[in-house]
Amino acid sequence: MKEGEKRAGGVPHLRFPGFEGEWEEKRLGEIAEIVRGGSPRPIESFITDNPHGLNWLKIGDINRDSKYVVKTEEKVIHSAIQKTRVVNPGDLILSNSMSFGRPYILKITTCIHDGWIAVTHIHKRVYTDYLYYEILGPTSQTYFLSNAAGSGVLNLNAEIIKALPIKFSSLPEQQKVADCLSSLDDLLTAHTKKLDTLKTYKKGLLQQLFPADGATTPALRFPQFHHAGEWEEKKIEELCEFQEGYSFPSSSFVSKSPDTLQVIRITDINNKNGNVEKVYINATVVQERRLTNYLVEKGDLLLSLTGAAGFNFFIWDSESSILNQRTMKISFKKEHSLKLLLEYLLSDQINAKGTGQNNNLSKDSLRNLLVKVPLCPEQQKIADCLSSLDSLISAQEQKIHTLKLHKKALMQQLFPQSGEAMV
Repeated sequence: MKEGEKRAGGVPHLRFPGFEGEWEEKRLGEIAEIVRGGSPRPIESFITDNPHGLNWLKIGDINRDSKYVVKTEEKVIHSAIQKTRVVNPGDLILSNSMSFGRPYILKITTCIHDGWIAVTHIHKRVYTDYLYYEILGPTSQTYFLSNAAGSGVLNLNAEIIKALPIKFSSLPEQQKVADCLSSLDDLLTAHTKKLDTLKTYKKGLLQQLFPADGATTPALRFPQFHHAGEWEEKKIEELCEFQEGYSFPSSSFVSKSPDTLQVIRITDINNKNGNVEKVYINATVVQERRLTNYLVEKGDLLLSLTGAAGFNFFIWDSESSILNQRTMKISFKKEHSLKLLLEYLLSDQINAKGTGQNNNLSKDSLRNLLVKVPLCPEQQKIADCLSSLDSLISAQEQKIHTLKLHKKALMQQLFPQSGEAMV
């Protein structure tokens, strides 16, 4: 089909009342100019503290969940303009590697390095916010993933982006779609701010509920414990027992069945909220190799022993499993609140114990870690307080997750899907 010729783009499954007719399809390069950023080198020679310098946008300046680019952390001198690309408010930018294909709308004028590709001079028949959601939608993102090149890190180039199919209808319908999704984004932003507020409140509360360095009582104490005396300092080895995981060969991993146990690896702990593929072993292996010490039950406290970005802890809430190497199970010798100790472990002092190039922990470094503990009734009161707050945080996280799923499903309905266009 010749450039500029009208192509039928199908119709979406879900449409606002009052709108009819076939949507049109064009390639992105037909309705906008696609240009790549540029990087003056060495970049250190161009960075300036002068407030009148040119904005210099890096990947790290943008929150992945943001819609708009509103600021940059650095500026460059004006002579850099000869070796970079200037983009303006209303332009879209996309990363061409790593989290590639994720669009953002510029609210500022800025220079962009060669890791960005800009969508500029958007045709007046296409509403910018609508185009943003079209590119963000599942059809466009699948197209990028299918066409990205590279054996290791996948990359996009301007030609791939130019060829992206864009389906659109009249401007009033485009605006209706964009307004609907923008309202949902505003709701997500409000709920995310509420979640951040809860987490900030919890962080401040923790600082008050536990004794500061050098103190023997906390700054904030429940009334019934005002005269309960000082907290006692103990080594964690006095309170807990530690069990490191077993080194299972990958050849022993099998598919899930009623007779298998999940093998808990570092990735399962460090990415407990992500989509990590699980691995399993046959339950008979545990008995044959006498590995019952490595079993994990619901309610056990688990710890990763390698953490480039910090060590992770959480309470296992799934079925019986077994520990792999570089993980640890912590169990209690006496009646101590699991929640109380967990909050101690999540404090900065545990991450300060990491050593070596890969930031590793060992049983020995944990054994001598000092914590201050009150008597059990006060422990339980603190644990109940923190658990109530965690329940609010979990509920808020679930709301955000549900809204994101709703948005994803809605976008699949509001745009014609691939295969529906009659090209």
